[in-house]
Amino acid sequence: MAPAQSKPSDKENEKMKPRYWTRATAELAARDPLMKQLINQHRTLTVGSRGDAFQTLARAIVGQQISVKAAQSVWERFAAAHSEVTPAAIVASSIDALRGCGLSGQKAGYILDLAAHFHDGRLRPDEWKRMKDEDLVAVLVQVKGIGRWTAEMFLIFNLARPDVFPVGDLGVVNAIAKHYNRGRKPTLARMQKLGASWAPWRSVATWYLWRSLEVVPVNVPGGKTGKMSARVHQS
Repeated sequence: MAPAQSKPSDKENEKMKPRYWTRATAELAARDPLMKQLINQHRTLTVGSRGDAFQTLARAIVGQQISVKAAQSVWERFAAAHSEVTPAAIVASSIDALRGCGLSGQKAGYILDLAAHFHDGRLRPDEWKRMKDEDLVAVLVQVKGIGRWTAEMFLIFNLARPDVFPVGDLGVVNAIAKHYNRGRKPTLARMQKLGASWAPWRSVATWYLWRSLEVVPVNVPGGKTGKMSARVHQS
């Protein structure tokens, strides 16, 4: 998981904003009065594509199940131990060397597996733009240490895919309970029905659900270290 993102300036916000964001927020607001309120409350906040794919996923693995501060410390040691953080450089390393950076043996194995997937072509970022969301999730979860939640966060925060709906995310569940279900935990069927009403902009709706709780997932791929008001974690 990853840090809450710091609020960008208006200029940074415009640079980060995906091309579809204005249309998406307008359509969501027109069809859902509650979502319109959330959008209006957080008008200047958006999510945009950024970051090297390999480093983004590696950072997501490093940050799993540890604090933001600890994750940043381990990542800095990991980056400092290599002339460059690339798949080629990491596959030439070893579990013992990666453990020396503060990684557990399990996470070291995950990082090596991730690097191998990039290095031998099993993961090909140049092909991802042509792939459907579910097909790309299916490819990403073949890497050790990357579960569906991490793959979905990558699609939202790094690739800026517009229609990802992480129904297993605790922040999304809590926000829907608060705003749409009278404080009760929603059933999967209830969440899927709501999600269908937000398509094809479910990533955008998800962002505003998070912001309504003043939380984004910890160790969000490509994010910056910052303070959290709540935490979410899945692999």
